[in-house]
Amino acid sequence: MGFPTGEPGQSVPTHPMISPHSERLPRNGGRPSPAFPVKLQPPPPTGPPVWDGPPPPGAVSPRSTPLERMGAIVGRVGIRWRLTITYGAMFFMAGVLLLFVIYIMVGWAIDKAWPPLDLDGFPPSLAADLEQRWNVYLHLAIDRAREALLTRSLLALAGVGVLATIIGYLVADRALKPIQQMTVTARKLSGSTLAHERIDLKGPDDELKELADTFDAMLTRLNVAFDTQRRFVANASHELRTPLTINRTVLEIALGDPEASEDLKALGRTLLEVNARNERLIEGLLLLARSERELSVRKPVEMKDVAQAAVEQLAPRAEEAGVTVTTELQNAGTVGDPVLLERCVANLVENAIKHNLPESGRLWVRTGMVEGALVVQVANTGPHVPAYEVGSLFEPFRRLNADRVDSSKGAGLGLSIVRAVVRAHGGNVTAVPRDGGGLVVTVRLQSR
Repeated sequence: MGFPTGEPGQSVPTHPMISPHSERLPRNGGRPSPAFPVKLQPPPPTGPPVWDGPPPPGAVSPRSTPLERMGAIVGRVGIRWRLTITYGAMFFMAGVLLLFVIYIMVGWAIDKAWPPLDLDGFPPSLAADLEQRWNVYLHLAIDRAREALLTRSLLALAGVGVLATIIGYLVADRALKPIQQMTVTARKLSGSTLAHERIDLKGPDDELKELADTFDAMLTRLNVAFDTQRRFVANASHELRTPLTINRTVLEIALGDPEASEDLKALGRTLLEVNARNERLIEGLLLLARSERELSVRKPVEMKDVAQAAVEQLAPRAEEAGVTVTTELQNAGTVGDPVLLERCVANLVENAIKHNLPESGRLWVRTGMVEGALVVQVANTGPHVPAYEVGSLFEPFRRLNADRVDSSKGAGLGLSIVRAVVRAHGGNVTAVPRDGGGLVVTVRLQSR
């Protein structure tokens, strides 16, 4: 979903800038000009070059040894298959050892059970020949029995290997079942279920039981921390808003006094602006804290209506700033907190109005469905935004080309609140510099 580029991009100088402190030597290779002092340069480095980052294009990476490649392959195998291979290999080696023992014992058993020859009355030469033939038959019987045993045992061993792999997988699954229970519980946990959801693993006091109990204790500490945070936000909301409201009331009464001098009214208007800024800052901080918690309200929301309401609400401000707003709103439904989502879109539009061109500015707002995901996109003209500065704009109290104490355009919480709201709804937000200046912010949420 692209936006029109509008103004052409800024031109880039074709010649590199030269530092005023750089040395300039004559073209004829003579001595340097006396206007510039000569600095002794250190000798060039010796030995092979050392790269400080990724290898340059065309660099040959060192060849890894077979042992290193095998270690890399093993490192990519999951724990379930590692246990399966281990158990299967143990069963298989036990079968091989048993086959070897039987192979030896077959020859010993046949040799012990082989009947002796009764050669009484035979001539010595014939008796010796018969004895030799009888021993040949003995060794032939042992060899034939071992060969038959080995042939059939190898087939049986192959079946035992397959059976050992299956049994090893089942044993590994059985051994990892408590860990699966921990994983399922951790995935179900949220800010609202943390108070009563625990693993509570049953079984002997082994290493897995100790791990589960430790995880449960950590959940208890997290629940206490979350409760403390909720109470702090609630108390701060009351304690900070009340004095500011009283100050605003007192200042408005003072400004409404017909006997007040012009100097007093000017001071009152200045204090009223400072008070209003502090109110906006506190509202933003409280909204940011609320957005970073688990959603307590989940309703069907039509983002087309939310975007339309945000644009209409900020239309007078856009007209005052000389910004032309163009909308392209299509149906896009999701499930979430309507108040937070409306604040999210309003912050994007308000940020696009603030950081726009001083005159003849443009602003585009779009909603719709793209590849099964809900998309809200806000783009604006404005000053050039370096790509390396885009990521930091979503941090609290960060503004482009402004320090933390600059308050002419707000407290620097708008995009931070947008990111917190989007993350609480299971989505993501990205921003890219717009060609010709300005920013393009895209919010993606799960569809209804």
